[in-house]
Amino acid sequence: MRPYRAAAVKFRRFDRTFALLFTVMLVIAAGNTALQSVLPALGRSLHAPDSAVAAVFSVSALLWVVAAPFWANRSDRHGRRAMVLLGVAGFTVSLGLCGLCLAMGINGLLGPIATFIAFVAGRVIYGTFGSAAPPAVQAIVAGRTSRAERTQALTLLASAFGLGTILGPAIAPYLVMGHLWPGGPMIGLAGPAFAASAVGIVIWIAAARGLPHDEGDAHGAAISYPSIGGQGTGATVTAATAEASENVRYFDPRIRAWIVAGLIIGHAQAMTGQAIGFLIIDRLHVPPVEALQPTGLVLMLGAGASLLAQWGLIPMLDLRPRALVLVGAALGAVGCIATGTATTLYGIALGYALTALGMGLARPGFTAGASLGVGPESQGSVAGKVTSVNGAAFVLGPSLGVGLYELWRPLPYLTAAGWLACLLVYAWVATRKSTNPLPEGEGDRRR
Repeated sequence: MRPYRAAAVKFRRFDRTFALLFTVMLVIAAGNTALQSVLPALGRSLHAPDSAVAAVFSVSALLWVVAAPFWANRSDRHGRRAMVLLGVAGFTVSLGLCGLCLAMGINGLLGPIATFIAFVAGRVIYGTFGSAAPPAVQAIVAGRTSRAERTQALTLLASAFGLGTILGPAIAPYLVMGHLWPGGPMIGLAGPAFAASAVGIVIWIAAARGLPHDEGDAHGAAISYPSIGGQGTGATVTAATAEASENVRYFDPRIRAWIVAGLIIGHAQAMTGQAIGFLIIDRLHVPPVEALQPTGLVLMLGAGASLLAQWGLIPMLDLRPRALVLVGAALGAVGCIATGTATTLYGIALGYALTALGMGLARPGFTAGASLGVGPESQGSVAGKVTSVNGAAFVLGPSLGVGLYELWRPLPYLTAAGWLACLLVYAWVATRKSTNPLPEGEGDRRR
């Protein structure tokens, strides 16, 4: 075979492999956020406390944050293909178990407490084992691309994870099912979990048949927990492509202000995003099932606003990281107040979209600021810190937000607005010496 033909065959094989890996990332994120978007309605249908519903995802996020670095290191010793299969299997079993226990609860075969315990078990499986796939997927792509191609390929791969967090809530209302047969058991709100598990089976079979054996010595990086409003910042791409580097502490003076900004921004976004489903049910005074489509609409508008910021406004305006954080925090604070005080679907959607627009500006700003605060020898370490900060926000943020919501419906939004207002003052003072421009392509690469 001539050299150019051999190269063409190799490219086509990698193209198919990349498409499969892209799908793996998309499905893992979409399945989780689809279930997350219907969970407020499920909790209300099963008469579970709102705070208990949020705690389920907090437990899952905590396990993801702990397990993801473990699996990223283990894939180097036990094979990336095996870790991808483990992660997809964990996702599939988890969503299948969640769907089964929720369907049994809906049909009265399990009481609320037993249903809740079984559901927690399913989420534990997702957080523990679902996190095995993304680092291994990154490592496979990195090992099969040249250094010049690697950043672009990993950025495109990371976009699948972000796209999944948008796609899940958008399609979830259409996956709610009726009776399996006339007079048979009701699937209802458990439908998104069953649908995601079925897709997971197909993806696992495709991965088992289509993934190549391990090549090269490239490494993957731990990825933040896929959650509503938690589109990645792209720091994992830097972490996966950086050489071994000097370790930087979380509160190193060079990055301290940016880390504080990231913690506030992430928690504000997690608090408001998790409570939005409950807010729509209560503000519109509709049954839980009827709230699914308006909830999906609001979440889609929020995701669109965030993408507008990251793909459109940031490249067009070419703002510095400091300006992005300040403008984003200001818009986010106004949006949170508007969302928390709105009484109509239009008001909630407009306020949440404004909040998401602000977060879409601020998140890349804090990521870029931290990156520009250190030299090339510390990029990998700082990227890891940024990723862990993003993940940590979805451990406590959802439970905190829903807990405040139970005390008073506008409270999580007003609290988030207050935090963002304080961030404005802090960032204005703490980052005033920052004059570095946003790196070229930051709106795409740091997304």
